[in-house]
Amino acid sequence: MAGTLYIVGTPIGNLGDISPRALETLRTADFIAAEDTRVTLKLLNHFDIKNKLTSYHEHNRAEKGPDILSRLLAGESCALVTDAGMPAISDPGQDLVRLCREHNIPVQAVPGPSAVVTALALSGLDVSRFSFEGFLSVNKPKRRAHLEEIKTERKTMVFYEAPHKLAATLHDLYLALGDRNIAIIKELTKIHEHCERTTLAEADGKYDGVKLKGEYVIVIEAKSRDALTDKETQRDPVMLAKSYVAAGDSVNEAAKKAAKETGAKKGEIYRALIENP
Repeated sequence: MAGTLYIVGTPIGNLGDISPRALETLRTADFIAAEDTRVTLKLLNHFDIKNKLTSYHEHNRAEKGPDILSRLLAGESCALVTDAGMPAISDPGQDLVRLCREHNIPVQAVPGPSAVVTALALSGLDVSRFSFEGFLSVNKPKRRAHLEEIKTERKTMVFYEAPHKLAATLHDLYLALGDRNIAIIKELTKIHEHCERTTLAEADGKYDGVKLKGEYVIVIEAKSRDALTDKETQRDPVMLAKSYVAAGDSVNEAAKKAAKETGAKKGEIYRALIENP
């Protein structure tokens, strides 16, 4: 009988945020798969937990994934952890979860802190609908494509960023999105946690040449429908279709109209409307 993969959320800063269930899972699992074993070892030592560790991260997932899978198929249980927060969110753990699902291995979540949700709660922006965008790629073509894609996004957006890239990212976001209300949040749940409510225009250039520390989350206000220009709406077939739905058309009729006007495929527009209304 196959073992179970436990997706265990760990603190994003304050060690007091770990749950009793997470601690018990880390103690009782046959082994722990960790993004960085050194980071996880500090956590285990703090709570006096002795368990076997194996590394599983972006650069070894192709070889370690099958190894962990074989151990699970042999009946062992594994606790999957990342350095901070929930595994499998902007994290190679999603590949391991997929492998387990494909081989009918039970997967259970042991929920814990999440930088995405915590930052949204602190931002003070309208977060009734949001889109997690992760890190912008350092690859220029991919970065441009990502920024172009989100220009007309009508949900609040959340980005992660490293301190040495923050200034460049804020500049690129301002150029792509124009001025928006934002929240720049650093060191979530740690001693120096700080939430700066500002705008992209004010933040652009503010951190140029400044040596920053800590991990950052950027929350960006959604672009309202009223702020969308006719050019933007017409260029994006999905946004055009959404405008038809808002005017009273059915999803099918809206997709049909947008396809006719833009040349995009009706089926693709329809699926986009269903998946992201």
